[in-house]
Amino acid sequence: MTDSATPMDETWLDDMQRSAFGYFAQLVDPHNGLVPDTSRANSPVSIAVVGFALSSYPVGVARGWMSRADALRHSLAALRFLRDSDQSGTPQATGYKGFYYHFLDIHSGARVWQSELSMIDTALLIAGVLAAASYFGDDTPDEIELRHIADALYRRVDWCWAQDGGDTIRQGWKPECGFLHYGWEGYSEAIVLYALAMGSPTHPISGHGYHAWTATYQWENLYDGDFLYAGPLFVHHFSHAWIDFRGIRDAFMREKCSDYFENSRRAVLIQREYARLNPYGFAGYDESGWGLSACDGPSDEQQDVANETRRLFGYAARGVPYGPDDGTLSAPAVLASLPFAPEIALEGIHSMLLRYPQILTDGRLASAFNPSLATADGAAWVSAGHYGLDQGIVLMMIENHRSGLIWQLMRGCPYLVDGLRRAGFRGGWLLQPTHHGAR
Repeated sequence: MTDSATPMDETWLDDMQRSAFGYFAQLVDPHNGLVPDTSRANSPVSIAVVGFALSSYPVGVARGWMSRADALRHSLAALRFLRDSDQSGTPQATGYKGFYYHFLDIHSGARVWQSELSMIDTALLIAGVLAAASYFGDDTPDEIELRHIADALYRRVDWCWAQDGGDTIRQGWKPECGFLHYGWEGYSEAIVLYALAMGSPTHPISGHGYHAWTATYQWENLYDGDFLYAGPLFVHHFSHAWIDFRGIRDAFMREKCSDYFENSRRAVLIQREYARLNPYGFAGYDESGWGLSACDGPSDEQQDVANETRRLFGYAARGVPYGPDDGTLSAPAVLASLPFAPEIALEGIHSMLLRYPQILTDGRLASAFNPSLATADGAAWVSAGHYGLDQGIVLMMIENHRSGLIWQLMRGCPYLVDGLRRAGFRGGWLLQPTHHGAR
């Protein structure tokens, strides 16, 4: 428990975390270990959500919510499926070159929605695979098998191919048209992608690839504060779910005398100030009502919104201060900010729940809500169901705040540590010899 957390906060955090964990425990397919993108009917699998699930099982065991045997069973099912999946790259396959299509059928594992082969979502999946390998370190047949499969999955990913002959990594590829015509430009959640790509013992990209990406960063001054710009909060969260950035710096951050953890703290303050200023006059925005991120939202086709004439964005990456912004806030993004600004995050989420208790269903936070929009019964619009990405980031960031378990596991992953060092990260815990993850 941090000095700022009260016993009431700790009990409440435990309840929130356990409910978020329930998303994975309840929705995982026991036969293949896959987990749906959302709790809505007929939702496909998100490969990134599978990565969050694999990272969450060690937390469930540590907290007493799942037996080690069940966690191992679910993890092995997922890794065996990934190992044996169709990697031909055809439109009906599961993946290609060690990468995976963004969305899959939960029963067959085949690509759905003509989704792209997603480099970043594959990286989040592989981060979860390696977290599982770091956790399950016993010399039993099943745990040895899990580690062997995890190693093979990581070694299979052809990160160099994903550069498409250039310096930076492409965002996606489709069998119908090849690589998508854009790469990663500007700060994003991709540090974990580049660290894994650089740590690969089989297909590593060069250090120039990482530096070519950081050369596209925007360092800005907003509300009298300097920070590395990214509008949506999730950008400031996702890589941090696995990597402890406290005190370690790459060349960019050494020049700015900052680090990515501090940058995320500043992003929280900028979000709160934007909401306090509330330039568009949205209901619910103030110092306790903030949190613009990638989330579900009302759309222009929404049938139950009675009072809206503005443009609505549906599922979108909302951001500060340049938008898009349609009055939709993400409570999970606020709670996931806990490691960076605990007092602000706790005050914000408690205030939201007092004002809009309907955003909590089955003990879990809805993806988003919009107080500026009234549904037919006069209540604020609230996203239906739950999203696996929201529940995963909430669970992992609460745990990193409370115990640092995931960070400790990944400090013991030599591939990730090597990748960070090759990207130019120095100082802090990276000065210590790599050790086996906590389990």
